[in-house]
Amino acid sequence: MMNASTGRRPWGSGRVRAASTALCLFAGALTATAAGASPAAALTPPVSITADDLSTWQTNGIVWSMAATEGTVYAGGTFSTVRPPDAAAGTSEQPAVNFAAFDAATGAPTGCSLSFTQSSGTATVRALALSPDGETLYAGGQFGAVNGEGVSNIAAVDTATCTPRTDFKISVSATVRALDVTADTVYLAGDFNSVGGQTRNKFAAVTTDAGLLPWTANADEVARAVQVTPDGQHVALGGDFFTVNGTTSHALAVVDATTGALTKSYPGFIPNTSTVQDLTTDATGLYTANEGTGGGVFDGRIAIDLDDYQQRWRDTCLGATQAVLVHSGVLYSGSHAHDCASMGGFADQPRKHLLAQSVDDPTLLPWFPDTNDGIGEPVGPRVMTQTDKGGHHYLWVGGEFTTVNGAGQQGLTRFADGPDTGAPWVPNVSLSTVTPGQIDVNWQTSFDTDDGELTYRIYKDGASTPVHTVTGYSLFWDRPQLKWTDTDVAVGETHSYRITASDGTNTSAKSPAQSATVAASTQAYPARVLSDGASLYWRYDEGTSTFAADTTGGMDNGFLRNAPSYRQTPAAIAGDSTAIGFDGASEYAYSNKRHPQPTRFSVETWIKTTTTRGGKIIGFGNLSMQNSTRFDKHVYMTNDGRLVFGVYSGGRRTVTTAGAYNDGNWHHVVATQGTGGMRLYVDGQLRASNILFSGNENYPGYWRVGGDNLNNWANRPTSNFFAGQIDETAVYPTALSESQVSAHYGLRNTE
Repeated sequence: MMNASTGRRPWGSGRVRAASTALCLFAGALTATAAGASPAAALTPPVSITADDLSTWQTNGIVWSMAATEGTVYAGGTFSTVRPPDAAAGTSEQPAVNFAAFDAATGAPTGCSLSFTQSSGTATVRALALSPDGETLYAGGQFGAVNGEGVSNIAAVDTATCTPRTDFKISVSATVRALDVTADTVYLAGDFNSVGGQTRNKFAAVTTDAGLLPWTANADEVARAVQVTPDGQHVALGGDFFTVNGTTSHALAVVDATTGALTKSYPGFIPNTSTVQDLTTDATGLYTANEGTGGGVFDGRIAIDLDDYQQRWRDTCLGATQAVLVHSGVLYSGSHAHDCASMGGFADQPRKHLLAQSVDDPTLLPWFPDTNDGIGEPVGPRVMTQTDKGGHHYLWVGGEFTTVNGAGQQGLTRFADGPDTGAPWVPNVSLSTVTPGQIDVNWQTSFDTDDGELTYRIYKDGASTPVHTVTGYSLFWDRPQLKWTDTDVAVGETHSYRITASDGTNTSAKSPAQSATVAASTQAYPARVLSDGASLYWRYDEGTSTFAADTTGGMDNGFLRNAPSYRQTPAAIAGDSTAIGFDGASEYAYSNKRHPQPTRFSVETWIKTTTTRGGKIIGFGNLSMQNSTRFDKHVYMTNDGRLVFGVYSGGRRTVTTAGAYNDGNWHHVVATQGTGGMRLYVDGQLRASNILFSGNENYPGYWRVGGDNLNNWANRPTSNFFAGQIDETAVYPTALSESQVSAHYGLRNTE
């Protein structure tokens, strides 16, 4: 892990916020070649917490709230027992009625036991906050008694004795969802409309001995977050509301800490379909966790400067952010993020529930521990807190999840600044001998859950000392290709290569050995593809991996999904190594890079099939891990074996071959679009064209081979996916000429 010192307060105040029905990164990932160090080296991430979860006791329900001090972590929620880390639900349980206390360093319960109950309905603890001196723990929620002592939705606990304070009692008419505390004031947020028999709509303040204060910040809808600024002069408010003290301010407002008068309102700042679920601060910033429902929602996070309460940045990830916390210049958050494409991050990947960003920049940092959504109103993480003990920083996460990093763990988990025990993934390697007298070693960068920049070491012919070392930056959705060229070889020699990836502490196993023989002459077909300007060229000569190496300098490698059949022979080109086989059900490849709309393009590939179910052969789509919702610039096969080239240009525009090509032979397919319109070539000859349409749909997307959506396209086949073999796929940023296409086809037997 990499540490960074900042001028910011090491830990922000991370406390619980409310539950709500939820809908369900510019990532900063840079491509590096092995010619030198990764350009991402300048982006040394300040993440100092590892992604390796530590052994922690569990709950049998949802943890909604946490607070921590001097090595003790308090957790509240809706649960009745706790159990050891490895115990299955219902086994080895100890009573813990909506509250438990834990040792921050061991994850085990302490001797502090409290029971939060009520006479009817389900009791729950939705908010916990400690006094600045740590001597009093304040709890809010929906409950009528603590250890049998009558209260009304709020209570104070003496932390030294772990007993409720009988001198702190005030009636709150409904659920308390958030608390913050100063030396003399307790601020409340929730569903209530009266406190101590006086009108207080959603927000209120009381003294530390439960006297109602005149502070008034009345809101019209549920309050979910309350945060005192570091200078103690203001209080930030968050929730569902649209007005505060009669003034329009949706979901967020800043008020005077003494009177409640508005200091800063935010009309139109957050969409009406979204709310603020949590707030936290550091020395210079206020940070929001946002959740939305319906169209046009805002689900991400906002950083606001405390000097003027203006926005510093906001991200636009979708995924119902529930909790935020600052540590050492990093904003940690809990959500179930599923789409950060609008800010250059991942899109249709599996949900990620824990994220990290710099407090100065929304770029997602390489920290990706994960939970599942869990139970109840599933989002996963609901609250974060932190404390130090024994020289270590501990970050605790609570929620409704039932797994952490793929293993069973319910309600609670924790992370620390060490040890870092997780090794990066083993690199995927591919060798190329297109150029005579050398071997190109290509590999797909690896993934590590808490480090973006990794060091790669290449081992040749079984040696124990690497022949080359280089760094590269990668994230789970962006694993750029790297390449190193070995020129210390002679024609006819065969050499093998293995690669490791290291995060500086942990090193992966060596990749399986890959071997290649040094070529004596240039291979005519790939040389012509490259000279004609291919910007992506996959030859499919890999063994078993998820990697299709790009032979061009663009390093736009492909991800191979769902284990297609490797090393299929004979290949399409004489003397070529192998092709790849797709099953027509779920297997396909997509480009690592997300591309802007190609206004002029050519796609080229070889196919071999006997399918009668058709399927997409190659195309452009807006998603990578699912069937796309926007898709065109594609070639597909109909059930009867004809080929269709289609683009969207004010409508679905297609050209179709008269003949069928599902005869079990290799066929060369090229589709182009340029100023001359649409042209579809098969086996070196123009088979269909339309000069009227020189435009296509404008959206960013991925090149996909072997399958994608075909809904509503002409002569749609039975299957979206192509069953057959594919070889020598290339994409060009220009429309190839008829003579170029013919020349490519003519080189099929010249190797």
